[in-house]
Amino acid sequence: MALPRRRQQHHNRTRCLIPAISAVSAALVLLLFCFSFLVPSPIDIDHFHHPRHHSSMNDGVGEGNGVPVFLVPTSGGVYDRDIWTSKNAQFYYGCSNASSKFAKAEDVTHRNRYLAIATSGGLNQQRTGITDAVVAARILNATLIVPILDKKSFWKDNSNFSEIFNVDWFVSYLAKDVEIRKELPRRRGRIWTPYTMRVPRKCNDKCYTSRVLPVLLKKRAVMLTKFDYRLANKLETELQKLRCRVNYHALKFTDPILEMGAKLVQRMRMNTKHYIALHLRFEPDMLAFSGCYYGGGDKERRELSKIRRRWKTLHIGNPDKGRRQGRCPLTPEEVGLMLRALGYGKDTHIYVASGEVYGGEETLAPLKALFPNFYSKDTISSKQELEPFSAFSSRMAALDFIVCDESDVFVTNNNGNMAKILAGRRRYFGHKPTIRPNAKKLYRLFLNRENMTWGEFASKVRTFQRGFMGDPKEVRPGRGEFHENPSSCICEDSEAIAKMDLGLLKHGKGSTTTKKDTDIESEDQNMDDDLEWSDPEDYEDLSNEQGKVLYNQTGLDYDALTTEDPELDELLSD
Repeated sequence: MALPRRRQQHHNRTRCLIPAISAVSAALVLLLFCFSFLVPSPIDIDHFHHPRHHSSMNDGVGEGNGVPVFLVPTSGGVYDRDIWTSKNAQFYYGCSNASSKFAKAEDVTHRNRYLAIATSGGLNQQRTGITDAVVAARILNATLIVPILDKKSFWKDNSNFSEIFNVDWFVSYLAKDVEIRKELPRRRGRIWTPYTMRVPRKCNDKCYTSRVLPVLLKKRAVMLTKFDYRLANKLETELQKLRCRVNYHALKFTDPILEMGAKLVQRMRMNTKHYIALHLRFEPDMLAFSGCYYGGGDKERRELSKIRRRWKTLHIGNPDKGRRQGRCPLTPEEVGLMLRALGYGKDTHIYVASGEVYGGEETLAPLKALFPNFYSKDTISSKQELEPFSAFSSRMAALDFIVCDESDVFVTNNNGNMAKILAGRRRYFGHKPTIRPNAKKLYRLFLNRENMTWGEFASKVRTFQRGFMGDPKEVRPGRGEFHENPSSCICEDSEAIAKMDLGLLKHGKGSTTTKKDTDIESEDQNMDDDLEWSDPEDYEDLSNEQGKVLYNQTGLDYDALTTEDPELDELLSD
């Protein structure tokens, strides 16, 4: 009888405990509910995970183990400079007027001497060719025929010059510098077919007079084919200023392009005073061409390798080496982290000029989380508005060009032609901030970011980016591509500097315009004056040992380049 009695007592105790357990559980749920209000919302903290590391939600050091944690703040923090302007920009201005010594076109142009040009590549690569074509015609004292645009390249755009650029303005603006005709005159009542030839890359004025002029004197009409980067960086000052007059004044888009571009800019400014334009350049073909690897495993290698087969002469070396040397675009997340470190908060509006992003929305997600005010021409315009342009890659690129040019800050993720053209243009028109990632140093920083606090990371980013922000004199005159660094067309406002210095002296302060402030050159901006690694076609005509060494440093196989690949130079161009 004792055993059944013990079972009955145990059953009674269990029955009594059930209400107590329920009460405790309810109290715990209520406590957790209240505690949730004290914890910051995920919306208030941008928290990202690196593939190899885990980020803590606390700033400072991890509990107990001394491991730094990586917290990305929503604000840009306090910065020691105006993030929307370039330092000392007010002391410099674009100056490209011809001097009295530069003879008028009518006095130097020889009759029966016609130069035609066939450009190469996409919109911005063609723009460099058009600009240099005017200068080449001036060197040869020839009449320039309005350039023919490339219609067979990777970009597959059949637009004519007059469908992208205002041809009448182009001809009239340059009338005093070079005589320009819209087409060749007829010869004996028939269409005149010019003699075709090609000049070497980076050909200077003596090169044109020795190579092209004898043929021009004999044939009277010459067409230079595949005309991009066929003019040397270093020319006499008057010719450099002519380059600037063409690029920054004579080349205007057609009215329909300008009007649509103005609408896009207006819409970007409807809800914000300032905006950033980002040329992302993270398309599948760009990554395939670069040979870079971003941790996507066999799937990424398989997909990019398939695209890479398009270029038969393209040899890809060690992908990690390319990243270490700074020749790979940053990922969208890395771009976002760099911008946050430079002082741009979550409320910053960003316009993205980009084609199809590799990995789609999944790749863009971290950048959009950092900067949710995220726009493109497709999101701020209707399909009907874009219809007149959407079938033409160059016209669509022109719309992006306008929005990027008008932006308060322009960020380039690849130093191709659009980046170079816009960087030079923004220097010429007031040194508006133009950020080019110092990818070589930032790469190492991104790899180790989880081993430091956000404060340490941001401080290093700002240090590494000195000389890569578009400030005056951050690159020495004559360095890099002239289209990117038009130093001959940038003048110093000595009166403004004198007034500023005088005012500071009256108030007992020293001058702000020291050499340290205005003559910054990054140790990483060490490109050869005539050979840049970012454009593989820059090495097309090299045959000497120096050229071979430089070419191989790009990861491409110089010896395998036995025939021209018409699409080889297109991927880094725009």
